[in-house]
Amino acid sequence: MSIIAVPNGRFFANCYLVTDGGASVIVDPGEDTSLISARLAETGTTPEAIWLTHAHIDHVLGVTTLKRATGVPVYLHPADGPLYEHIAAQAQAFGMRADPLPPPDRTLAHGDILRVGRLTFDVRHVPGHSPGSVCFVGAGMVLAGDVLFRESIGRTDLFGGDMETLLAGIERELLSLADETIVYSGHGPQTTIGHERRHNPFLTRAARPL
Repeated sequence: MSIIAVPNGRFFANCYLVTDGGASVIVDPGEDTSLISARLAETGTTPEAIWLTHAHIDHVLGVTTLKRATGVPVYLHPADGPLYEHIAAQAQAFGMRADPLPPPDRTLAHGDILRVGRLTFDVRHVPGHSPGSVCFVGAGMVLAGDVLFRESIGRTDLFGGDMETLLAGIERELLSLADETIVYSGHGPQTTIGHERRHNPFLTRAARPL
């Protein structure tokens, strides 16, 4: 098993390649598809799916190119469908241009079990950063998207964001995990649940509004 982080694009978002045996999945393919494709080729594995933690532009810009190259299905929670379908409007807000994305092939739901090789991952719906944000939990780790960062949380000032919803979801779905669980975030370095439980000012309430 390996988890390969591929920071890429102008937003420096983390794409992850999760591999086990000869199989792999691509999580949150961002803007620099040439870099992602090169790292995927280095693994020597066969990609089986594209998993999306959410549909913000920095996590989905590479979907079209990588789906075309691999033919694999795209997984997305339906609550983020409007964001996904309006990728052009998202791009315009950042002074960019983006073509329509291919429709998702599979819908994600809380409690789904996903597999890659011998690994299994539990899908946990954790809205608040976006309506359809999910985390993939398994094998002593969590692929957290933009839900949880090292000593921070996802922003909640975008469409469908809500801080109290996000904090409640983190406490319910992530802080229930073991302290040693590794957190692979959508931006920045990895961390652990234990570190965030003790040091994240949003979770210790130090950064929460009175």
